[in-house]
Amino acid sequence: MFRFVVVLSALVLSLPAWAGDLQPREGWAVHPTSQTYEALTKAVRAAVKSNGLIVVTQAGPTKAAANRGITIPGNRVIGVFNNDFAVRVLETSTAAMIEAPIRIYVTENADGTATLSYKLPSHVMAPYADEGGAALAAIAQELDAAFQAIAKDATTGSH
Repeated sequence: MFRFVVVLSALVLSLPAWAGDLQPREGWAVHPTSQTYEALTKAVRAAVKSNGLIVVTQAGPTKAAANRGITIPGNRVIGVFNNDFAVRVLETSTAAMIEAPIRIYVTENADGTATLSYKLPSHVMAPYADEGGAALAAIAQELDAAFQAIAKDATTGSH
């Protein structure tokens, strides 16, 4: 029996400990939903398009981990931008373009629901404020509004 307890304890201790559901933090917008990870990911893509932006990149470790025999919660980073914003940002700060596309993060929660979160574009662009000036600040505010609209549409099903 002792050997069984030792083996079971070793097995439990070797299981990955997931960091848990994403929590609000400074400079971020965090929107927990009742949607599943798959539904929210699909809703985000649709909301991006309906709000005049483009999904530029997508990446996530979930499927790659599954191919390795590892099960992890759904996790997808969706890069969002468009050429109009790119050209306008470049007119203010070459360095600020390193932040494009700005990312939306869809994460699966422990209870099977999903959370949409992102760093506020104004927060992302803040390090370039001296170089980009008022024009970059205005672009960042426009992006804040666009990302807020995307989040609203994706989380309320208005897309």
